[in-house]
Amino acid sequence: MARAPLLQLNGISLSHGGDPLFSDLDLVIGQGERLALVGRNGSGKSTLMKVMAGLVEPDSGRISLAPGAVVSYMEQDPAMEGFATLGDYAAANLGPGELYRAERAAEGLKFDPARKVATASGGERRRAALARLMAEEPDLMLLDEPTNHLDIEAISWLEAELAQTRAGYVIISHDRAFLRHLTRGTLWLDRGAMRRQDKGFDAFEGWRDEIWEQEDRERHKLDRLIRSESRWAVEGISARRKRNQGRLRALHALRAERAGQIRREGTAAMALESGPKSGRKVIEAKGISKTYGDRLILRDFSLTLRRGDRVAIIGPNGVGKTTLLRLLLGTEEPDSGTVTGGTNLSVAWFDQARAQLDPEATLWDSLTEDPEARVSGQADQVMVRGQPRHVVGYLKDFLFDEAQARAPVRSLSGGEKARLLLARLMARESNLLVLDEPTNDLDIETLDLLQELLDDYAGTVLLVSHDRDFIDRVATATIVMEGQGRATIHAGGWSDYIARRPAPDSAPEPAPTGRKVPRAEKAAKTDREPAPGQGLSFTERHRLEALPGEIARLEAEIGKLEALLSDPELYTREPVKFRKATEALVTRQTALSAAEDEWLLLAEKAEG
Repeated sequence: MARAPLLQLNGISLSHGGDPLFSDLDLVIGQGERLALVGRNGSGKSTLMKVMAGLVEPDSGRISLAPGAVVSYMEQDPAMEGFATLGDYAAANLGPGELYRAERAAEGLKFDPARKVATASGGERRRAALARLMAEEPDLMLLDEPTNHLDIEAISWLEAELAQTRAGYVIISHDRAFLRHLTRGTLWLDRGAMRRQDKGFDAFEGWRDEIWEQEDRERHKLDRLIRSESRWAVEGISARRKRNQGRLRALHALRAERAGQIRREGTAAMALESGPKSGRKVIEAKGISKTYGDRLILRDFSLTLRRGDRVAIIGPNGVGKTTLLRLLLGTEEPDSGTVTGGTNLSVAWFDQARAQLDPEATLWDSLTEDPEARVSGQADQVMVRGQPRHVVGYLKDFLFDEAQARAPVRSLSGGEKARLLLARLMARESNLLVLDEPTNDLDIETLDLLQELLDDYAGTVLLVSHDRDFIDRVATATIVMEGQGRATIHAGGWSDYIARRPAPDSAPEPAPTGRKVPRAEKAAKTDREPAPGQGLSFTERHRLEALPGEIARLEAEIGKLEALLSDPELYTREPVKFRKATEALVTRQTALSAAEDEWLLLAEKAEG
């Protein structure tokens, strides 16, 4: 059913530094639509969002908003002058009877409303900006990387809120799981043009690849036609010059069409090579503990990290994940216990704060001033895994153009800073790679490439991330930091941990009923809102509300996998696909069973 238009863009054009970001762009967003906005870093996604919000004026075109409709944009770097605390900022546009919405958002997004604006970190300020947007309850929410600086628990809260809202939203995000769970349509900004598919993000990559394959076929046909007509022009035009001027003009038109086609930007030519092998045992920690003042970070934790392991570290913001990294790498001493590094270790560290980059230095200097990459006596050369490369040529591997080489680091976007840091990192040989929040600000294609490089990396990987999909793709084991010094090790990635996670201790065992509660009945029962004070915490109530959607999604995925595996020739024809589908089916069946059990426990608790 068609939705009433909420926001319309007609013939929007905008140039940036002389180059068009988009030209003659049309877009209609209906009431309550849930859209992913995707595109390469630098394609203009964030700028387009600001145009939608009325914060950037296009060069030409018209923007129309439905009468009375409210559009809100989540500020990446919110201006908080005039506000004493983060809570004051989040509640600025609310009436006295609406203040609870800002308090609720602050609890879900996990920031202290009483924190002074002057002392708040960039991540806290962004969470306050997101809370303000959620509390205002606009008709259309424009969310630019909303999961950056959120831990997995806060991301889950935000997912639950967006899943149940009646408002529409457009999301820019690198977080595949977040986009898969929430979106019902996809806007693809590609080489200045907008394409739309009324399917969620799950269908995007197949759709994108089909379009690219069609483009390649048409380009190949055009090239063949131009070659054929060019041969004719050379060999046959002299005998029939007057009669064939039209055909010659057509050849010029074909060449002009080919020259006017905008080439697809290739993926970054990143490469990751391990240096000499480390010892089989990379790091051994025995009974380590760490306390800051009266705050316990880690208690009696032991770990043996072996060559080739890929270990993810997850947990709430502030729980001590980066501290654990420093303890394991020996840059910080534990209060008790021992940490022993293996032999022949060569460490490369990706820093989540991008602190390794001087904002005033140029991209050129950021590479050549690295002591490990400097080529003696050659100011324009950088050492890349033992081989000298020209600085500009190496920067082009990471999708920077020559004009950017002398630009300051502070002029780069978040995604470009991440790519520059990866360029520095990948110039070195290493056998222990430490990645602290590497996925923030990277586009999806670059994340895909990074995952493939990690798959082929012969060394060992320590990863801190809140990106559930990336953890599932990379990790062979996961350390879960739960707070109060507790850290536990689980085989596999995020989904494996969730599937095996025990039910909350505080929840009572469900009474035996002699029958299994039908799934549809479970989902329907959550329509009854649990009354306040019936034993559920704020987080548990939201979890209870979110579980029916999660159960339905898992059932749908299981159905698709079972349909795929019903093909009797799949094993013979595509054994790898059969194995992966079988593993995915087992994982989702386990997750479904865990979700159903969790629903039963929470529903029993809600009913007292």
